[in-house]
Amino acid sequence: IGACLVGSEMCIRDRDAGEKYLQATVRPVAVRGIAADKRNQVEALVRSLKDCFEEYLSYSPQISKDVVYNIISSDSPLFLSEYMPANLLFKYEDKQTILNESTLLGRLEKLLTLLRQECQIMDIERDLDDKVNARMDKGQREYYLREQMNVISEELGDAEDTRAEADTYREKVKALNLDEESTEKLLKECDRLARMQGSSAESGVIRSYLDACLALPWHTATEDDLDQAHARKVLDREHYGLQKVKERILELLAVRKLNQDVKGQIICLVGPPGVGKTSIAHSIAECMNRKFARMSLGGVHDEAEIRGHRRTYIGAMPGRIISAITTAKSTNPVILLDEIDKLAGDYKGDPSSALLEVLDPEQNRTFKDNYLDIPFDLSEVLFITTANDASTIPGPLYDRMDVIELPSYTRTEKFNIAKRHLLPKQLKNNGLEGRVTLTNSALYAIIDGYTREAGVRNLERTVTTVLRKCAQKIAAGEAEKISVSAATVRELLGPEKVKPTFISRKDAVGIANGLAWTSVGGEMLPVEVAVIPNGSGKIEITGSLGDVMKESAQLAVTYAKVHAEEYGITPDKFKNTDLHIHAPEGAVPKDGPSAGVTLTTALISALSGIPVNHDPVSYTHLRAHETCA
Repeated sequence: IGACLVGSEMCIRDRDAGEKYLQATVRPVAVRGIAADKRNQVEALVRSLKDCFEEYLSYSPQISKDVVYNIISSDSPLFLSEYMPANLLFKYEDKQTILNESTLLGRLEKLLTLLRQECQIMDIERDLDDKVNARMDKGQREYYLREQMNVISEELGDAEDTRAEADTYREKVKALNLDEESTEKLLKECDRLARMQGSSAESGVIRSYLDACLALPWHTATEDDLDQAHARKVLDREHYGLQKVKERILELLAVRKLNQDVKGQIICLVGPPGVGKTSIAHSIAECMNRKFARMSLGGVHDEAEIRGHRRTYIGAMPGRIISAITTAKSTNPVILLDEIDKLAGDYKGDPSSALLEVLDPEQNRTFKDNYLDIPFDLSEVLFITTANDASTIPGPLYDRMDVIELPSYTRTEKFNIAKRHLLPKQLKNNGLEGRVTLTNSALYAIIDGYTREAGVRNLERTVTTVLRKCAQKIAAGEAEKISVSAATVRELLGPEKVKPTFISRKDAVGIANGLAWTSVGGEMLPVEVAVIPNGSGKIEITGSLGDVMKESAQLAVTYAKVHAEEYGITPDKFKNTDLHIHAPEGAVPKDGPSAGVTLTTALISALSGIPVNHDPVSYTHLRAHETCA
């Protein structure tokens, strides 16, 4: 201790037949003493060393008792600076670093630094060991408890035998008679299940996957009923009007009757809400004697909802298409894709792109769901889609579909629908069969004065409101039977909510009646033009007109100026008068190019003084003696 190699006379010599060894001369290295002004600092270092050594003992209790006693009992700084590095578990490089210090104070400081570092490292090691041991103890404890459960289950005779369960699955897979690739994949999953513990989480995932595959109707199909008379009877019974739609459906059935292998007929029913798109799909399934399944696409923004989730994710499940097939329990059902125009897309993918494979007859023979990961044939499925607005359907999807438009119902059609379908249904639901009757005038009063829509949903709600008020009177004992007339409707529902459309009922100067399209059906669009004398040629356009209609009004003025002589209009009239063009219902925005003829007709009538025919028919000529044809 306290000595080092000085390197003098170091050599390698041969001895006794070439034996090699190192030889060196050593001498003690003197350590400088302690100055008088450093004694307190040395004393503080010694105390810190002993305190740190006690902490070191708590981490490393395997140090011999003699070493511990010698260190604790000694107060010699020189002894501690040499004895502690020699007997503690330091690296030899650190020990040599302490010996290289030529002053006692430097040795003590270096020793204290190394001892504290060693304590920190050993503290970290202890924390890591505790965590590892805790995890190992938990795993061993769970394993021990699981083995106990298995033994207890075996004693009770209800042990989970995954091998027997896997054999059962294997027999069911072979009975499906799938293609070689699909069968091989499913059998591999059965083999994996056989090698697992029955209570493991992975075995539950495999069971769910195999159950989903086995639940699919791989070879189950219904026989189509393509009889034209039966189909027409069902459609007429369930729906009033809609002749174009009914004829298209009958054509589809006729083609299928002549060619059983026809594929790829994707029908898209486009129309405003409440006109019966969903119920028509139900009727088609009933006509063809097929199973029916519906899936709503409104707000769907995740591609996985169409294609399914991959089994690597927790809680994975098949997509909506496969789920609909499983629910229908048939390979050739009628599947309704409702609200296809309301698909949404985000960072999770574009569901409209996923639907391309589903609706494409060239691709859906081998549709592969991400969850199943085996192909399933969708070519026998009859897909029917619905939409409120065809313009918002993605172009590639729209190109794959046969679009059938469902227009709004007329007043007469609404009356017959209410009388044949809505009223009997609501009388039964409200328990008023044989107690309440609605006259024809009452139904017309509800249609004209309390509803304005393309479909019949609000009409049904209003009829239900009238029946509820009648039920209240009958329940209170005020009457046993009630006959509702138009006057009774106004008493029950209050003032009319829908005012009659303003139209010009007689031939008038400067007023022309046009037709407008709205989301709730057709509307009358009268246009009024006033000529103000003693003006300056100013043109004012009002009525919440859009940019296109404003341009139409400017074109009408230009046309009138160009053809002024033909209609007997003096050129000075444009300079000395002001023109005011107005479309009533000023709070309702209006736009579109189709009102140009109506604007021109009203303008020329006001300037020439020739009355306009009040019938709202198509204006094809603007001659003075023939303003509408």
